[in-house]
Amino acid sequence: MAFVPQIQVRATYMRGGTSKGVFFNLKDLPDACQVPGEARDKLLMRVIGSPDPYGAQIDGMGGATSSTSKTVIVSKSTMPDHDVDYLFGQVAIDRPFMDWSGNCGNLSAAIGPFAIHEGLIDAAKIPENGICEVKIWQANIKKTIIGKVQITNGQVQETGDFELDGVTFPAAEIEVSFMDPADGEGSMFPTGNLVDDLEVPGVGTFKATMINSGIPTIFLNAEEIGYQGTELREAINNDPEALARFETMRAHGALKMGLITDLKEAETRQHTPKIAFVSPPKNYTASSGKEITTDDVDVLVRALSMGKLHHAMMGTAAVAIATAAAVPGTLVNLAAGGGERDAVRFGHPSGTLRVGAKAEEVNGEWTAKAAIMSRSARLLMTGSVHVPGDTF
Repeated sequence: MAFVPQIQVRATYMRGGTSKGVFFNLKDLPDACQVPGEARDKLLMRVIGSPDPYGAQIDGMGGATSSTSKTVIVSKSTMPDHDVDYLFGQVAIDRPFMDWSGNCGNLSAAIGPFAIHEGLIDAAKIPENGICEVKIWQANIKKTIIGKVQITNGQVQETGDFELDGVTFPAAEIEVSFMDPADGEGSMFPTGNLVDDLEVPGVGTFKATMINSGIPTIFLNAEEIGYQGTELREAINNDPEALARFETMRAHGALKMGLITDLKEAETRQHTPKIAFVSPPKNYTASSGKEITTDDVDVLVRALSMGKLHHAMMGTAAVAIATAAAVPGTLVNLAAGGGERDAVRFGHPSGTLRVGAKAEEVNGEWTAKAAIMSRSARLLMTGSVHVPGDTF
């Protein structure tokens, strides 16, 4: 076999919220990869270490979970009144597939800091001390995100005392606002109902709230599908039959939401929709050993991402949770006690999270103006990633 040298591509490794990924400035990508297509997909998969039939991503930067198999491309914004464009690519672990169908809410928290580090933000916007507000165009879903980044002595402040369940060490708080998070091209509730009967042949018929806010999400009642809502990752992820059952339900939900036209399409649309189950508050012990009581939360939520139960909560799913909780009559709202609310504190496998959202009904259609949550982000490594020169 002929020797093929590796090429270097400038990159940054960052944590955002409870996820981490490889970040690129668009201009640093090879010319063929600066536009969507096969070359870009092949490069990003090779960087992460996919496809890997061993499911370990040993030969790449990925961490063999949906939370760590992620890529981000950022550039000066092409949109008026925005600072940067942000494109998110979810990399399948064991298959040669990139999913560009949705956003990563957790990594959204890292876009502002990355853009400042990269010199993509006008210097006049960055205070010597204070908050730099970065206006982000989320190119996957065509929505605006605003990140409020703390600045100290003219530099991004990354260390601090803000604690985020699912992240071991404290860091500086970043407020992230997802503007108009509902689907702008259709109803926030694609079926037209707050609660549907989801028929899944061979599995059963279940009550479901299907919402498109933050990210398309299917919510089920935990008890109806045989769970308590207090489960940790191992209880679901070590049960192949349960995972297969969830994937079947997710596929049928995607079909009912109009996201796919054939069940087979769900196989190549792993990132969306998400599937989650909810329960009224119960006492449980989080994966960190932290005791969560009924006084700490309004509702319990467990969500799956890329076919596995998430160790905490996807940021975009947190937006869906908050929005659904704000609409009286959804399964999330009912599990949280019903009534009107503009914020919800939910329990997830790693602890709790509070998210604010304001929903309103206009001409018989529900919509959401914004969802706001606090996250943190940290630069982990800067330099270059290396891939074989014949990758793309």
